[in-house]
Amino acid sequence: MPNDRPTNHEAISELTTGRLSVYLRCLTYLQSAGYETVSSGDLAERFHLNSAQIRKDLNCLGEFGTRGVGYNVPRLKDHLIHELGLDRIRRVLIAGAGNLGMALADYGGFNGGGFEIAAIIDNDETKIGRKSRSGFEVLAWDDLVAIVREHRVDIGVVAVTADAAQKVYDAFADAGINAVLNFAPTQLRARPGVKLKSVDLRINLESLSFYLKNVEDDGV
Repeated sequence: MPNDRPTNHEAISELTTGRLSVYLRCLTYLQSAGYETVSSGDLAERFHLNSAQIRKDLNCLGEFGTRGVGYNVPRLKDHLIHELGLDRIRRVLIAGAGNLGMALADYGGFNGGGFEIAAIIDNDETKIGRKSRSGFEVLAWDDLVAIVREHRVDIGVVAVTADAAQKVYDAFADAGINAVLNFAPTQLRARPGVKLKSVDLRINLESLSFYLKNVEDDGV
């Protein structure tokens, strides 16, 4: 059972919140499979995690679990949903109606589990009015401020070319968006109070290449 100790959000690192998201996925699967309780050891073994790390991370949120019994799966899942802010709808605006932007609009992860596509915008007049496969219409970039206000946008997604990405981020910030996910292959200058997360596939590929190089060099 969780206690009533308030969560110290400032003490929770981004690495920890990333692991909490992983735990939530695991608990969602276990609940769908009919599990009522699970121990940290079973959770770690089943999903290739670290049991000590699980206990440490969950302790940041309060005291959970019963010795000899484990964690109540539905209750812990609901608590993680609350702590991650997924018990409310986060509306997502995508800038860029190219292949990436349209694919993201149709991605199920942006339409479920607390997230919802608000709109897609672009400055290319030939793309305005088109629709993604899921039926999201491309709106005009010039209407950004009105779109953010009318659709109550929480998160902006940058899915444009590298040379346009900073302009889009700055425009998002000026329009009152406080959280931005960047898919453009470039480093952006973040503003105070506007959280920026970047997804750069090339960086991950280069990291894998580095790993392979070391394996190959060791085999020489």
